[in-house]
Amino acid sequence: MSGGVAHAGWRPRANPWLIAVAVTLAAFMEIIDTTIVNVSLPHIAGSMSASYDDATWTLTSYLVANGIVLPISGWFGRVIGRKRYFMICIAAFTISSFLCGIATSLPQIIVFRLMQGFFGGGLQPNQQSIILDTFEPSQRGRAFSVVAIATIFAPVIGPTLGGWITDNYSWRWVFLINVPIGIIAFLAVGALVEDPPWVKADRASRRGIDYIGVALIALGIGCLQIMLDRGEDDDWFADPSIRLFGILAAIGLIGAAVWLSIAKNPVVNLRVLRDRNFALGSVMIFMIGAILYSSAVLIPQLAQEQLGYTATLAGLVLSPGAILILFLIPIISRLLPHVQTRIFIAFGFFSLGCALAYAHGLTPDVDYTTLALMRGAQTFGLAFLFVPNSTIAYSTLPRAANADASSLYVMFRNIAGSIGISLAAAFETERTQVRRAYLSQHLTPLEQPYVTAKAQIANTLIAHGTAASAAPGVADGLINMTLQKQAAVLAYTDIFAITAIAAFCVVPLAFLFSPSRATGRPRAEH
Repeated sequence: MSGGVAHAGWRPRANPWLIAVAVTLAAFMEIIDTTIVNVSLPHIAGSMSASYDDATWTLTSYLVANGIVLPISGWFGRVIGRKRYFMICIAAFTISSFLCGIATSLPQIIVFRLMQGFFGGGLQPNQQSIILDTFEPSQRGRAFSVVAIATIFAPVIGPTLGGWITDNYSWRWVFLINVPIGIIAFLAVGALVEDPPWVKADRASRRGIDYIGVALIALGIGCLQIMLDRGEDDDWFADPSIRLFGILAAIGLIGAAVWLSIAKNPVVNLRVLRDRNFALGSVMIFMIGAILYSSAVLIPQLAQEQLGYTATLAGLVLSPGAILILFLIPIISRLLPHVQTRIFIAFGFFSLGCALAYAHGLTPDVDYTTLALMRGAQTFGLAFLFVPNSTIAYSTLPRAANADASSLYVMFRNIAGSIGISLAAAFETERTQVRRAYLSQHLTPLEQPYVTAKAQIANTLIAHGTAASAAPGVADGLINMTLQKQAAVLAYTDIFAITAIAAFCVVPLAFLFSPSRATGRPRAEH
C-alpha cells in the first residue's frame, strides 16, 4: 500500500487501552445479545400470545441479519468511514434494543431483532480492526486479551443474566439493559477513536459497489443461518423448506467464493486467506467457535432437561469457568512474548481434548460441583487459544488487509458457533434414540434384572398405597423414565467423545504456524 512508510509512525491521540475498552464494550453488548434472549423465549411467547416455535424467529432473524453483515462489514467501514460506521452501528443497535423492549407484538420484535442483527454485525469485526490499528504488534497479545474476555465471557454469562432478569423483572429488560450500555459506548467511541491515515486513504480510493458479491453473500449466509437455526425443529432435510435453504446456501456460498476470487474490486477480499498464518488462524477459530458455543449450550441443556435445574442455576454451572477465564487470559497474554505462539495453541487444543474426554465420564447422578469442574476444565483449554490464535493470525498481514481479515475471522467464528450448536442438538437427538434402542433390549421378561427391578418397584408402590392392579404399569413407566434419562446422558457422553477427538486432531495443525513469538515484527506495508 502506497504511503505505508509515511504512516508508519502514526499513533492514536487517546490512550490505546481506553480505546480497547470502549470498542470492546460495544462488541460485548452485541455478543451477549446472541444468548441472553434464549431463556426468555417462553415468556416472550406467552406475553405475545404466540407459540414457542413462532417466538424462536426472534433468534433466527437476529442470526440471519448478523451473519449476512459480518463478512461485508469491512467494506461498509471503508465506504462510510470506519469510526462513523462503528458509531452508526452502536446507535442503531441501541435504538433497536429499545424498540424490542417496548414492542407490543411478535412481528414487531422480529423486525426490530432483524435491525439489531444487521447493525450488530458491524461491531465485532470493526472492533478487531480498530484494535489491530491502535496497538503495535508487540502489544496486540495483551490487547486481544480484552477482546477474548468479552468473546468468551459474554456467551457464558448471557443465559444466566437473561434468566435472572426475566425471573426477577421482565423479559423486556433483557433488551432495555442495552440502552445505557449503548449510550456509554457511543460517547466513549466518539471521544476516543479515530481513523488512521491508511483507513482514510482507502476510503478515498473506493469506487463502485460490488452488487453481485453482496447478493451472493446475503443469499449464502442468510440461507445457511436459517437452515442451521430451524433444521432441528423441522427434522432437517426431511422438510422441503430446509432442503431448499440448503441448496440456496450452497449456491450462494460457492458462487460468492468464485466471484470474490475473480472480481477486481470485491466487497470482501478473499486473498487475505493466501497468508498462511491467517488461513490457519481461520481454521483454528472455526474449531474454537464450534466447541465454545456448542459446549456452552450442551451443559446447561443437560442440567435443565435431565437434572431438573432452573435456567438460572443451569447458567451458574458455567460461571466458575468464566471466572477462570478472567484470571488466566491476562497471565497468558503476558507469557506470549516468551513462548512460541503455536505452542500455546497446541497446548490449548490438547487441554481442551483432555477436558472433553473427562466430560465423557458423565453419569446420570452427576452433581453441580462435578458439572462446574467439567466446564472449568474446558475453559482452561479455551483460555490458551483465543489470544494466541488472534495474535498469530494477524501477525503477517499488512495493515491494509485488517478490515477484510477481521470480517472473515469473526464470520468464521460465528458461523462455526451456529454449526456447532445445530450439530450438537441434532446429534444429541439421534444418539439418544440409538442409545435407547440398545438399552431397551435388556428390558424384556427374559432379562432377570429387569424382572427383579420391576417387581421391587411394584411392591414399593403397593406398600405406599398404589392399587395392586395398577402397580406393574406404574413401575414400567418409572423404568421408562430412567431408561430415557440414561439414554440421554449417554448421548451427551458420545458428543463429548467426538468433540474430544476433534480437538486432539487439530493439535498437529498448530505446528504449521510460523515458529514465532508475539514480539511484534510486522510485515512491511505493500
